[in-house]
Amino acid sequence: MNFFTELRTETEINHFIQSRRLTFIYISKNNCSVCHSLYPQVHSVMQEFPEIKLGSIVIDNYLMLAGQWSIYTAPVLILFVDGKEYLREARYVPIDSFRKKVQRIYENF
Repeated sequence: MNFFTELRTETEINHFIQSRRLTFIYISKNNCSVCHSLYPQVHSVMQEFPEIKLGSIVIDNYLMLAGQWSIYTAPVLILFVDGKEYLREARYVPIDSFRKKVQRIYENF
């Protein structure tokens, strides 16, 4: 089973993104009901793609990063390929559509 690694420092985040060909980060905020309700659905989807390394960030702790990555809402789901942002979904994410997008990318890489 593939679990989310909680990323706590900017160094950890950067190392995480560069550590594998496919990495995924789930960005949430404290006290965000959408973040908490979407997380188990995203976790379930990501179990279908075992080669994708999973990470999570509570963006309240990294306001500078929020500005650098243009994160204005939560949750934000970002899939990186070779360290580059390849897919971004935010706030209300249709889970079936998200699954199909991730699957297309996964199959190509």
